[in-house]
Amino acid sequence: FDRDLKWRTGVQIVPIHCTSSNCFRITASAIEEAYQQAQKENLTVKGILITNPSNPLGTTMTRPELNLLINFITDKQIHLISDEIYSGTVFNSPSFISIMEALKGMNMEKNNRVHIVYSLSKDLGLPGFRVGAIYSNDPTVVSAAVKMSSFGLVSSQTQYLLSVMLSDKKFRNHYIVKNQNRLLKRQRKLVSGLEKSGIRCLESNAGLFCWVDMRHLLSSDTFEAEMELWERIIYDVKLNISPGSSCHCNEPGWFRVCFANISEDALELAMQRLKSFVGSIKKHNHQESEKLRKESHIGKWIFRLSFQSFNEQDQR
Repeated sequence: FDRDLKWRTGVQIVPIHCTSSNCFRITASAIEEAYQQAQKENLTVKGILITNPSNPLGTTMTRPELNLLINFITDKQIHLISDEIYSGTVFNSPSFISIMEALKGMNMEKNNRVHIVYSLSKDLGLPGFRVGAIYSNDPTVVSAAVKMSSFGLVSSQTQYLLSVMLSDKKFRNHYIVKNQNRLLKRQRKLVSGLEKSGIRCLESNAGLFCWVDMRHLLSSDTFEAEMELWERIIYDVKLNISPGSSCHCNEPGWFRVCFANISEDALELAMQRLKSFVGSIKKHNHQESEKLRKESHIGKWIFRLSFQSFNEQDQR
């Protein structure tokens, strides 16, 4: 979102910081804290932007979380933009709940403040087609989107191909189900491989990635240590993963690991390399611990010897 929203427009983003203590679920206090932080920075809050299913967590939002967001934007008279680009990748329970489903039964005033953005790049694996969509009941938003669309028109050939493909209900349903089954299989393979290395993941049910906990591998509880670990994984292990700080996570040691962009053989090799790397870190830490223990033991022995000699001299 930094690249998409800030680079050209100058829009400021204030993260809603969720924590690992509740599996990074959105809370009322987290939203309010971010809102107050924006006001301290003299920013006019226009809306809240969420990704559901979440990138980088790989989890779907619960109905209480969605209701919490809807009530908050209604109270503050701001907008809610729900990026649902991964909605077709949900491979395990709980099921996906769109923000529009959560809005059912609510008045139109709330409805006009909620907008959905979507693309075919993830669910159908068609990023090169550059086809996206905005769903909104706000005439101003729709009018602006129509005007802006002239700068990114989709070719007639692409439109025709997609219309034929999406009209084929049998193919569409078969593709989505098969893709979800493959994602589930691949996700389990990644989680299993990481567990063998002593690395745990946040429990996920959607997306193309896992939110991986490597806090125990940090040399210290700092973002400097996170970047140090990230660089070692990049250059030594030859794996490209995303550090949590690049996703505005405020807890050092979390990483996003993609599992859907490589073959099964490549994923197996990646897990082997990572296991070897973690083993080398543990061995190094054990050696350092033993060294410190011995140095501490020698130091205490010297101290006792010196103290004993001092007492003997004092008694004389």
